[in-house]
Amino acid sequence: MVVISFIVPAHNEQAVIGRTLQAIHDSAGTVGQPYEIIVVDDASTDATAEIARRHQATVVPVNHRQIAATRNSGGRAARGDRLFFVDADTTINPRTVAAALRYMDRGAVGGGAPTLFDGVASPFIRLLSFLIGIGMGIGTKLIGFTGGAFMYCTREAFHATGGFDERFYCAEEGVFALALKRQGRFIVVWKPVLTSARRLRTLSGLQVVAFIARAVFCPWRTLTQRSAVEKIWYDSNRKEDETIPSSLAAKVSNAIILLILIILLTGPVWYFIPRSLTPWASPLGKFRFVAGIILCHAGLIFWPLAIIVFVHLFRRRHWIEWIKLAALCAFCSWQAVESTQGVIRIWHGLYHWLPHFFNG
Repeated sequence: MVVISFIVPAHNEQAVIGRTLQAIHDSAGTVGQPYEIIVVDDASTDATAEIARRHQATVVPVNHRQIAATRNSGGRAARGDRLFFVDADTTINPRTVAAALRYMDRGAVGGGAPTLFDGVASPFIRLLSFLIGIGMGIGTKLIGFTGGAFMYCTREAFHATGGFDERFYCAEEGVFALALKRQGRFIVVWKPVLTSARRLRTLSGLQVVAFIARAVFCPWRTLTQRSAVEKIWYDSNRKEDETIPSSLAAKVSNAIILLILIILLTGPVWYFIPRSLTPWASPLGKFRFVAGIILCHAGLIFWPLAIIVFVHLFRRRHWIEWIKLAALCAFCSWQAVESTQGVIRIWHGLYHWLPHFFNG
């Protein structure tokens, strides 16, 4: 009898899927429960399916070119009572799997794990991936959400929610997490998994900024239209995965993104530093002013997050999940209001300052 089903969506993943499947075998062997591996081969044109079969995986061929639909095909084909969704470029470990099984045995309907990046050669990308990993690791655990590289749920919860929402081409894992939270406890385990840093290598800072801006001002269109995320999430050209953009524009935009990321991660520190210690005339005071401008504008993304969480708040069946979502909604609303007030103050000040600047 199959107890655990590992579901791996894959498109042209011949370079990494062997390592992923071996890690699954090693983890499942340590846990010691009957399992199966299902590789959902989504229109691959390389040796993905062949490598999967060599690693004793069941291959389910599909032609969706959409991650939500691909994961759902694997979930429907699964025979296990415990479903683990593992991205094809993600390496799991026995401790993460064992922790997830323990939580499901105690009544959790699903959850995930923090994600760290591996395979980073460039010092710049290594620093960027480290900062993102730290932020994601702590953030996912505190807010009770997780990325799609590693998610788990019971078979019953998967079918009760209808699986991943196929209207979404991006952020479908967040929507699925909200759906699972309606069914019961959603637990993010502490032990992280490792995933490829190829997105950090191939994307430029300009692409990241453009995507975030679209997500803030047109969230529904950005997440539900393939064209909006085509170059970020659905690029089939795996030959470029190891290539770091070398143009001057890419280097400058990446440096700006790194600076912004550092400011975002260190933003809460400024609440504990009196302004008297950072006078405007000092370099630290000027940095604090610039950081405040960036933090205020970046904080506008909390508006769509607060709305999404609020809409789902009253659909909870489990009181613990209701409390967690209510706290998250309150935090997002607070940050959104604070950021909006800051943006208004900044632009109001610029409106009155600029005429004096140009008039001498």
